[in-house]
Amino acid sequence: MDRSVAPGTDFFRFANGGWLKANPIPPDRSYWGVDSVLEQANQFFIRGLVESLGRQDAPAGSEQRKVADFYSSGMDEKAIDAAGLKPLEPEFARIAAIRTAVDVGDEIAHLQTIGVAAPLSLGQMQDFKDSTQVIAVAAQSGLGLPNRDYYLKPESTFKAARAAYVAHVARMLVLSGDAPALAERESRRVMGLETRLADASMSDVDQRNPHAIYHPMTLDKAQVLTPHIDWHVLMLRAGHPEISSLNIGMPEFFRAVDRELERTSIEDWKTYLRWQLLDTYAPYLSKPFVEEDFRMTAALTGAEELQARWLRVLRVEDQALGFAIGEIYVAQRFSPAAKQAATALVARVRDALREDLSTLAWMTPATRAAATAKLDLMQLRVGYPDRWRDYSGLAIDRGPYVLNVMRANAFEFERQLAKIGKPVDRSEWYMTPQTVNAYYDPSMNSLNVPAGILQPPYFEVSWSEAVNFGATGATVGHEMTHGFDDEGAQFDGYGNLKDWWAPADLAKFRAATRCISQQYSGFIVAGGLHVQGELVTGEATADLGGLVLAWRALHAADAKSGQPAVVGSVAPSELAPRTDGGFTPDKWFFIAFAHSWASAIRPRQAEELVTTDPHPPADDRANGTLGNSPEFQRTFAIAGPGPMVKKDRCVIW
Repeated sequence: MDRSVAPGTDFFRFANGGWLKANPIPPDRSYWGVDSVLEQANQFFIRGLVESLGRQDAPAGSEQRKVADFYSSGMDEKAIDAAGLKPLEPEFARIAAIRTAVDVGDEIAHLQTIGVAAPLSLGQMQDFKDSTQVIAVAAQSGLGLPNRDYYLKPESTFKAARAAYVAHVARMLVLSGDAPALAERESRRVMGLETRLADASMSDVDQRNPHAIYHPMTLDKAQVLTPHIDWHVLMLRAGHPEISSLNIGMPEFFRAVDRELERTSIEDWKTYLRWQLLDTYAPYLSKPFVEEDFRMTAALTGAEELQARWLRVLRVEDQALGFAIGEIYVAQRFSPAAKQAATALVARVRDALREDLSTLAWMTPATRAAATAKLDLMQLRVGYPDRWRDYSGLAIDRGPYVLNVMRANAFEFERQLAKIGKPVDRSEWYMTPQTVNAYYDPSMNSLNVPAGILQPPYFEVSWSEAVNFGATGATVGHEMTHGFDDEGAQFDGYGNLKDWWAPADLAKFRAATRCISQQYSGFIVAGGLHVQGELVTGEATADLGGLVLAWRALHAADAKSGQPAVVGSVAPSELAPRTDGGFTPDKWFFIAFAHSWASAIRPRQAEELVTTDPHPPADDRANGTLGNSPEFQRTFAIAGPGPMVKKDRCVIW
């Protein structure tokens, strides 16, 4: 803490100033927070697990052997450097053999199967109108910079990124064998094509509207929309000729791709596809490619050093074999007592939301009944899935490393497309158990809290309820209210895109969330870029809802004892107001909430996130949320309005 800062001036600094001083951003990071510290501790533990597996003689083909071999291949720098670009030569040869526009389409389809989503991304989704079914989806993709704004906006930060990107593409092409003069010309052609694709791309804000990204149609109808994209052949080359329909997520983008297939030269398409392949796999190649890839990362984020190889390899392995690792992880790091306590906490937050829905003054009876029904149907999933993922179809060996990554990408692509036309598996998790995060899925209507985040500084069975609810309770409430934010409120309890709000209620809800959007649009990050209020509305609304629900859950009285219910080993008597480091439990609740956002970020990374990320900056998530809380104002006796007390509070839950 930094007690020299008044709580009513900057609560984020008051709660976290000491931590920030003691925890400067490491040179290999562009962001460093309490979540980073926990994630790294998890990674150190997992490293020990994986290295231990490597010393065992696990049976060939077993998941334990695959986990060990993947890691071993990634850590074998000598072999990786000796191989250079050679493992990818067959893929580059395929691109070099392109002669016609039909060949371009065939190669686009093939690259999809190995994880190169350019210029489009083919996958699966739950049908928005029938959440029991899985359908095919095609979405915009194929940009090497973070999003469309980096190609189109005039601010200096975006101009600098564009200049760095063109130089980076040229250097990468030289490393792959092109002459410098040729590589410079090719990089500008890549930039030109990607800029045209960016100009047709849907903005991140517009993509928040599920209706805007839902355009199901037959392949024959898609063919009329984009006559130069042969959708039947695309599905055939992707290995699924039986697929006869799909959701075209962004029709205007696909019209632009169709135009480019007609107007852009075959040679330029070959250069673009070669670059996209190289960009996707550069981090897994020899040292010159890895260093050049990091050079661009540093230009975008401000990171000063490349992260340790073992950490990079484990991050990739989490994507490839994460649930195999997770099964071992939870057996050793997530006790039954922790699962029981966390499950009880989640249930209490749900009860607080149910009570809130029953009393909201602005919600009419019909909407209230529908909202309560949705909450009752919400799956509350804690720790890890009931059924572990099957990796028996994934072939992993001791190397080359890049081919293990490619096979993992191909395995996941096929796993996803194999779901199409089949009933939804509602037991599936999308985050591995060791992940330091949580999520709400509107199509599943499920709340998912992995074991990885249910550790200090967020959760500990022996801690006081005030701290557990201030940190983890607010996170749970955050995810839960996503079911009722500007996106989630458009899906019913079964995950179907359905209008279940009374028109008057919806108007009031949108007015309340507009208050959030306007507040957050006033926040500025280093460099002068504003937070995009419309982009962060959902997450900022959930932050406020999470804080409100966690507070109410903490203070909800048990009907029998008249005392607050207990999580973990904290006795009810300990929950009475007392002096503890000079703070009452209620103050510790808000301190724990603010400390859950303790972090620092480099300016360039802040500029990237404020452009692409639907989450507000961490200090705004703390101060912006608390500034709307009358309970916070009363607890710390802050006179208002002021920096920590909004004159016009946003009230939703």
